[in-house]
Amino acid sequence: MAVSDRAEKASQGASAVTTPTTTLDGAAIRSNLTKAAHAVVAVPDATLEPILCAMFAGGHILLEGIPGVGKTLLARTIARCVAADFRRIQFTNDLMPSDVVGTAVWRPDVGRFQFVRGPLFANFVLADEINRTSPRTLSCLLEAMEAGRVSIEGRSIELAQPFTVLATRNPVEFQGTYPIPEAVLDRFLVRVELTYPEGALERSLYTGRDSEQALAQIGPVMSREEVLALQQQVDRVEVGDLVAEYVYRVVSATREDDRVVLGASPRAALAWLRVAKARAFLDGRDYVLPDDLKALAVPALAHRVFLREGGDAGGLLREIVSSTAVPV
Repeated sequence: MAVSDRAEKASQGASAVTTPTTTLDGAAIRSNLTKAAHAVVAVPDATLEPILCAMFAGGHILLEGIPGVGKTLLARTIARCVAADFRRIQFTNDLMPSDVVGTAVWRPDVGRFQFVRGPLFANFVLADEINRTSPRTLSCLLEAMEAGRVSIEGRSIELAQPFTVLATRNPVEFQGTYPIPEAVLDRFLVRVELTYPEGALERSLYTGRDSEQALAQIGPVMSREEVLALQQQVDRVEVGDLVAEYVYRVVSATREDDRVVLGASPRAALAWLRVAKARAFLDGRDYVLPDDLKALAVPALAHRVFLREGGDAGGLLREIVSSTAVPV
């Protein structure tokens, strides 16, 4: 069985997007996206910021939180703000790789197999409860996240661009779930935890506001071409020598702390810098400041640092960041 060349070429053609050459206003885009998100889901700016930064840094997002705090709704809202293809995959223990990627199907009318694309072939993919599926199925998602392509019958097929996975995980309900290995967590540029909303935000939910109706009413804030153009502009944000030295000091401190069994790797440091560059651009700058790094240290590094006694590394990272001197 083989995938037809025509299907592969059609897939590659669908993913080709011409990016505009105009310079985009990062601050205005952030303002519009934040306003649209607040109209649907009760989420604070501090939670929304790393999600937007990861998206425009070309990375993937892991949303964690107890059931009912709006993880799926937030992911759907972010995807709806971009005029691009969106698919949702509900991960279960019986989900097969072909259910995610697609499969080759025999077409009697043409006398050959043709590849039928799965829900992974979209610009924004909501991977709901990824810890409920088997490692075999999860592996096909990881290849797509890492390489931007999938392997079918010995062939590689490129995915659409931009390509962003917004995955959710329930950290308190473990019945029928699989543990997520450290290497899998490292595929996510940021990890964001959604908690109970603040008082004023939660009370607004009880005054008759229908979140689904609000979601249906918001329109796209930007196109997929603009997302690609913005990602290219983020890549050009400069990182000075002193900022690089600060990054090195922080990640080195995670490796030297006696409470840590596995500190931040060079790849983790590069991921931290990627989202910091996106934050700088969304703030209207073409250079990274230490404040950009401090604001995103926990979302970018906490799931890449592991403590000897278990638990979350967020508190340790806040301590290290606050005690590490910025080079002058």
